[in-house]
Amino acid sequence: QVQLVESGGGLVQAGGSLRLSCAASGRTFSGYSMGWFRQAPGKEREFVARISRSGGSTIYVDSVKGRFTISRDNAKNTVYLQMNSLKPEDKAVYYCTADQRAASTRYYDASVYEYWGQGTQVTVSS
Repeated sequence: QVQLVESGGGLVQAGGSLRLSCAASGRTFSGYSMGWFRQAPGKEREFVARISRSGGSTIYVDSVKGRFTISRDNAKNTVYLQMNSLKPEDKAVYYCTADQRAASTRYYDASVYEYWGQGTQVTVSS
């Protein structure tokens, strides 16, 4: 069992930055690939980014490439999402998630992730 708690959301103007954090507790953090998803009102949950167990491999949805960076600190049991150049369309609830698999070809599919945080709201004003 892994417990995930997100923090760092808030209100920011377009073009601004936020850094989300996700603190994990329970089983060995370094044994999980970690991901971030987001869900805007009236829309399905959307894959944002994923990072491998060691942090050596990352993947992003096209819409955030070059603006968002996922990273992790296994010593602190924490995964981060640095979000720069935020746009109004980035507004959503952002969820941290964990996957026991080292890799998955369906990394974009929410159903492959076993554990989820409660989410943190990100609002971007234009």
